[in-house]
Amino acid sequence: MQQIIFFFIRNKNFLLFALLFFISLVLTVRTHSFHESKFLSSANFVSGSVYSIKSSITGYFDLALENNKLAEENMRLREQLEGYKSNTLIDGIENSSIGGKYSYFGAKVINNSYSKTKNLITIDKGTNDGIQNELGVITTNGIVGIVNRTSRNYATVQSLLNANSQISAKLKKSNAFGFLVWKGGNPNRVQLTDVPRLAHILVGDTIVTDGKSTIFPRGILVGTIVDYDLSEADDYYTLEIELFNDMTNLNHVYVIENRHSQEILQLENEDLDAEQ
Repeated sequence: MQQIIFFFIRNKNFLLFALLFFISLVLTVRTHSFHESKFLSSANFVSGSVYSIKSSITGYFDLALENNKLAEENMRLREQLEGYKSNTLIDGIENSSIGGKYSYFGAKVINNSYSKTKNLITIDKGTNDGIQNELGVITTNGIVGIVNRTSRNYATVQSLLNANSQISAKLKKSNAFGFLVWKGGNPNRVQLTDVPRLAHILVGDTIVTDGKSTIFPRGILVGTIVDYDLSEADDYYTLEIELFNDMTNLNHVYVIENRHSQEILQLENEDLDAEQ
C-alpha cells in the first residue's frame, strides 16, 4: 500500500495532466458533432477489427466441426444417390426398392500406415456404430480398403496398400476387368493384373470398381492408367494405376454396407453346396 501511495506522490504532476487531458478530450468530443462522429467512426473501426480477428480465430477452431458436418452431408447425398439409382427403370419395369442397396457410415481416420508391406488404417467407428467386417471403405476420391477387424468403438481397415489386398476392378470404358494389387514402393500407385490380352488399353483411361463383389458398388473411382506391360508370351496385361486418393493423407472416409450381401452370399453358398 505504501508503494502505491509513493507512486502517486512521485507522479502526481503527470497523473494530474493525464486526468485534465482526458476530461478536455471528452468535453471536446461531446460538444462538437464533427469530433464526436470521427471518434465513433474510429471506435467502430477498432471494435470491428477486434470482432473480425475473433471470428477468424473461432472459425479456425470450428473447422473440425464443419468438416464433420460436410462429411455427414456427403454421406446423406450418397445414400440419396443410391436411392435414385434404385428407382430407375429396368427393362421397362419400375424398380420401387426404397433407400437403395447400400448404406454409408461416416468415420474419421485416426491412424494410417503406408510404408509397410501389410498396411492398415484405423477408424473411429466400430460395432456400436454398425460397422462390421468385410465392408468397403472409400473417400470422395475413390476406394481405400476393406474393414478386416472391429471392436465396439473402432475398426481396422486392410488398406489398398496391403500385400493381401485383391479387389476386382475394371476399365471404365469397357468391361475388361482385373484385380487390384499392391507390389510395394510408391504408396499412390497400385497394379491391375489379369486384364485380358484382347482388352483395348490406353494410358489415361479411368479404372473403377466393377460391382462384381458384395463389398463395393459398381463405378467407385480407383485411378488412371499411367503405364502397362504385356510381353509376347503373356495372355494378360499388368496395368500401372495412379490412385485418385492420396493414401498418405486420409482424413474422413465412408464405410459402405451392402444391405443385400448376406442374402447374396447365402444363395451363392447354397449353389456351391449343391454342386458338391
